[in-house]
Amino acid sequence: MLIVKNVVKTLGNREILHNINFCLKKGQVVALVGPNGAGKTTLMRMISGFYKQETGEILLDGISVENNRIEFLKNIAYVPENGGIYPDMSVFEFLKFMAGVKHLDNADFDKNVKIVIKNLELESVINQKCETLSKGYKRRVAIAGGMLSCPKILILDEPTEGLDPQQKLRLRQVLKDYAKTNTILISTHIMEEVEALADRILIIKNGKLVCDSTPDDLKKNTSQNRIEESFYTLVNDVDGEN
Repeated sequence: MLIVKNVVKTLGNREILHNINFCLKKGQVVALVGPNGAGKTTLMRMISGFYKQETGEILLDGISVENNRIEFLKNIAYVPENGGIYPDMSVFEFLKFMAGVKHLDNADFDKNVKIVIKNLELESVINQKCETLSKGYKRRVAIAGGMLSCPKILILDEPTEGLDPQQKLRLRQVLKDYAKTNTILISTHIMEEVEALADRILIIKNGKLVCDSTPDDLKKNTSQNRIEESFYTLVNDVDGEN
């Protein structure tokens, strides 16, 4: 279980995150949503160890990112919206590089790489340079790199960006299958993605967690049973803000 407890983050003179609290359990796909500038990327970077928190704790199965960083990060993978792959490497070279970063032995790499290549349909481009790939392939290669070590917590920023409708359907099923034994945290602006993938929704606004619910419960609170309507109401009306 991942626990985020009383976490605060300040960048410059601005408080980006204010007293964030939640936990993520195995077997869930959790969507992190909110307006631009709400603090989503900062929060994902803190969970993945890129930023330190000023106060509070981030724990995975009782292991603290601050006090036992190496052990904590063994079980976390973060795939940002942009970047995440090396253009001058082939797809196979990139995956081999990611295996080294996560200290996978040869046996685990040989086993896991076959799985991610098949699941993300990378067979036809495995020896191709990453810089020559389409946007959709680049996205899938980056996600393959994140999944390669089978992390307990997989964090994906805009996972279906650049994918065509058929590729989106395939990736959603891959992620749902992966989440049966692990935990996935996705950040997305696409409410269709939230409905299709997420078991749970965390809505963040102005650095504060304003909602922790499920897609079905959010839709019940709207006149037209639409999750978008509930989202817009929450981000516009919380604390009397317009």
